[in-house]
Amino acid sequence: MAFLPPSNDVLSINPPNGVDIALSVQGSDWLWAVTAVYIVAFFGCLVPSFTSHESKRVFNYMLAMCLLAGAASYYAQASDLGWSTVEQGNHHSRQIFYARYINWAISFPTLALSLGLLSGISWTTIVLNIFMAWLWVLNYLAAAYTTTIYKWGFFAFGTLAYIFLTMSTINESRESAEVLGIGLDYIILSGWVNLLWLLYPIAFGLSDGGHVIGVTGGFIFFGILDVLLLPVVSIGFLILSRKWDFSKLQLDFSEYRAEIRSASPENAGP
Repeated sequence: MAFLPPSNDVLSINPPNGVDIALSVQGSDWLWAVTAVYIVAFFGCLVPSFTSHESKRVFNYMLAMCLLAGAASYYAQASDLGWSTVEQGNHHSRQIFYARYINWAISFPTLALSLGLLSGISWTTIVLNIFMAWLWVLNYLAAAYTTTIYKWGFFAFGTLAYIFLTMSTINESRESAEVLGIGLDYIILSGWVNLLWLLYPIAFGLSDGGHVIGVTGGFIFFGILDVLLLPVVSIGFLILSRKWDFSKLQLDFSEYRAEIRSASPENAGP
C-alpha cells in the first residue's frame, strides 16, 4: 500500500507542547487543503498576466502576491507553526496563531486597495480605507492576546474600524463606480467582500475572542471565510476585468509610464 499518501505527522514534528486547547490532526489536514486552494488561486491569477497586456495586469499582480502571502501563512498554520500560548479566563491555555493575522494584515488592505482602484475614488480615501483595514486587524490581534475582559475594548475599536471601511466601500465607492459605468460589477465584488467581512467579527468572537469553539473549529470557520474571500474575489476580478476599459478607469499604469519614458529628453529626437 505504498501508493497511499503518508499520514499527517505534523503534530509529532511540531507538537503543541504545554497547551491545553490546540490544533488537531484533522484541523491540520483542513489547513493543508486551504493552502492548496491558495496556491492554485495564486497561479490562476499569475499565469494569465503573462498573456495579457502589461497595462491590464494591475489586479493580477496585486491579488497574486496577496494569494502567495496567504498560502505561506496557511502553510505555517498547517505545520503547527506561527503561534504562541495564551491563557484563557478559565485557566486553560490556548494556541493563538499570529500567522492568521499576518494574512489578514495583507489581504484586507489589498482588497480595500483593489476596490478603491476599481471605483475611482480619491487616493485619500483609498489610503484611509487601507488604514482602517490595518486598524481592524491589529486591534483584533491585540484582543486575541489580551487575557482579561479588556480584550473586548480592542474588539470594539477593531469592529468600529471595520464599520467605517464597510461604509466607504459600499456607499462612497459605489457612487464613484457608477459614474465610471461599472456600478454593477463593483456592487458584485464589493457586496461579496462585505458580506464575508460581516462574518469575521462573529468568527473572532466565537474563537480567539470568546473561546467558545476550539482551535480546530476556529480554523474551519476562518478557513471557509478566507477561501470564499480572497481566492473567489480574485477570480471575480479576473473574469469581470475582461470587459473593463483600463484607460477609462485610469488603471493603465504601465501605459502611462511608457508615455513618460518616451517623452523624456534623453529619448527625444535630434
